[in-house]
Amino acid sequence: MSAKSIMRSLACAQLGLWIAVANAAPMQSNAETLRAIEATAYDYMDGQLEGNAERVAQALHPDLAKRNLKPGSPYETLALGRMTSDELIGLTRKGALKTPKEQWQRSVKVLQVDEDIATVRLESPWFVDHLQMGKFGERWVIVNALWHRKTPARP
Repeated sequence: MSAKSIMRSLACAQLGLWIAVANAAPMQSNAETLRAIEATAYDYMDGQLEGNAERVAQALHPDLAKRNLKPGSPYETLALGRMTSDELIGLTRKGALKTPKEQWQRSVKVLQVDEDIATVRLESPWFVDHLQMGKFGERWVIVNALWHRKTPARP
């Protein structure tokens, strides 16, 4: 085997080892990261369903942008409903979504995690939220939420 072949083989082996290590490192904390992200999403939803404003507040970035699409009008064709973290916390405090626990059918699906950001789909019987989260220190919080009201099922 020539020196060039040996060097090429070593370079390929090094690259393969580097890729394996790079891919293995995130997997070690992957389950813990997913649990933390899911816990934040459940604090957001379950806090609203409980009427627990403090639980909701801990899940939100203070500069939350919560939006939904609104029907267009002659004056605004790309209309958005807007809500801040303070408004959502206030609505929660008033019990706007307070619901008996036996009616809490909801699910959380982490769609993507990229280091310190994540995208999550949250579904309840009434709403679908697409959440964007950020990790600040050891804490995951919701930075953006785009949501829509579900169409009621017909019998």
